Amino acid sequence: MRPLVTLPLFALTALAEIVGCYLVFLWVRGARSPLLLAGAAVSLSLFAWLLSFHPSAGRAYAAYGGVYVASAVVWGWLVEKQTPDRWDLIGAAVCLVGMAIIAFAPRS
Repeated sequence: MRPLVTLPLFALTALAEIVGCYLVFLWVRGARSPLLLAGAAVSLSLFAWLLSFHPSAGRAYAAYGGVYVASAVVWGWLVEKQTPDRWDLIGAAVCLVGMAIIAFAPRS
């Protein structure tokens, strides 16, 4: 996998999933407008479409999981104003290291 293409694709895929899930969360928790569900459907559809651009299924999905975990920590910090503690940051870093090993290890 090429890092300059793969990393932004992972980040965009994670953002689409987090936004879609968050909109459902807002609707369920706050009984807000059903339009949130329409936005969630669009965002989650974008997420599924973006997954199709990843170079392979198994390794790409495994590596994407690490990016998703780190993105969720950042989302909580920026959107929900939950400052990550050192354990959140360490856990996210471990996930990103795992992602890098899976995605970018030299293979023959």
